[in-house]
Amino acid sequence: MLLLAVAVRTVGASPATALTAAPAWPEADPAAVARWQALRFGMFIHWGPVSLTGKEIGWSRGAETPIDVYDNLYKQFNPTNFNAEEWVSIAKAAGMKYIVLTTKHHDGFCLWDTKLTDYNIMHTPFHRDVVKELSSACKKQGLAFGAYYSVTDWYNTNWPVTSPAGKVKREQSDLDAYEKYLQGQITELIQNYGPLLTIWNDVPARYGNRGADTIKLVRALQPDILIDNRTGDGGDYDTPEQKIGKFQFNRPWESCMTVSAHNAWAWGGTNDGVKSTAECLDMLIRGASGDGNILLNVGPRPDGQIDPAQANLLKDIGAWLAKNGESIYGTRGGPFKPGEYGGSTRKGKTIYVHVSKWPDKKLNLPPLPVKVVSSRVLGGGKAEVKQADTGLEISVPESDRQPIDTIIALELDADALEIPAM
Repeated sequence: MLLLAVAVRTVGASPATALTAAPAWPEADPAAVARWQALRFGMFIHWGPVSLTGKEIGWSRGAETPIDVYDNLYKQFNPTNFNAEEWVSIAKAAGMKYIVLTTKHHDGFCLWDTKLTDYNIMHTPFHRDVVKELSSACKKQGLAFGAYYSVTDWYNTNWPVTSPAGKVKREQSDLDAYEKYLQGQITELIQNYGPLLTIWNDVPARYGNRGADTIKLVRALQPDILIDNRTGDGGDYDTPEQKIGKFQFNRPWESCMTVSAHNAWAWGGTNDGVKSTAECLDMLIRGASGDGNILLNVGPRPDGQIDPAQANLLKDIGAWLAKNGESIYGTRGGPFKPGEYGGSTRKGKTIYVHVSKWPDKKLNLPPLPVKVVSSRVLGGGKAEVKQADTGLEISVPESDRQPIDTIIALELDADALEIPAM
């Protein structure tokens, strides 16, 4: 996929960090940022003709798969079992609130009816606009829809480098012409498939401050859209990859993670496997506790179906969220920062303490500047809470503890968001 491929290699440049100077582009609508943060959990989808090989999208071009073979896979791509409504239903069953699709990855292949290149889904035997169908299904079922769009393009001859892995420099290239292409395609995505939740750019190396023009364009086309920090020149939120972001309350972030047991982004073949439900829930809980979103990736099969192993995993996550979602959705991280014990989330006058690892019979936390008026254990059970000037002590009988995450809701006599992180 992105800046990290499988576990054996790290490629590309690190994502841009928060800018210290005033940005040269219109800042995000705070209300739009708050709406996106409240969603907390989304589905990432990496898919295209590369699924025919079971190899990684983009990165396998010129590596495991010769360039001429890779670039002609689209002629065989006919995912007749693709059903956008089913994909969205799987996301909803997982408790996900939005979907971000790789409309164009580094390999340059486009999953929509773009008028700017013939290297697109309409020139495959399938001949159906995947972006249109998925965008429509999201609207129908009430999920937000966002478009991943790679800044890097190893197929387009105007981009300065090509495969494998962008390490081959072209003798001739034209970034001015490429910028027109990029802006034209992003315009198509927003105007024809919007409104979009986000434009998720990727791998901006060699694009530099041209990214500011991308952000200006996106804002002009849809003022409330969000754009990530991989434009080449900043953005609205940070994107830690294959790791959970640190606690960060003053700058939005979203960790992109894979369900694949081998950390593959595209479909990894029949022997790929999936992570455990506990591993994926840990991502979600630690993400929300750190005040971040989690974008959990699936790689559909070449026939168009989301692999049953991936779909079943997502169903299990959704079952947990159906019981415990109040501690994730619409929350902010803290006030207790994540630690070995777990973490905490908050909204209104409630703090949710997530305990994945009990340090002993009791959990000791820093003192709160407000009063705890009552407590409860989500899913049933009893918590004993002792509050003193020196700290907060929480104990739950072993019989009432949950195997993945025991959640204690602390009801306060004041707004939990007013408490400084500790």
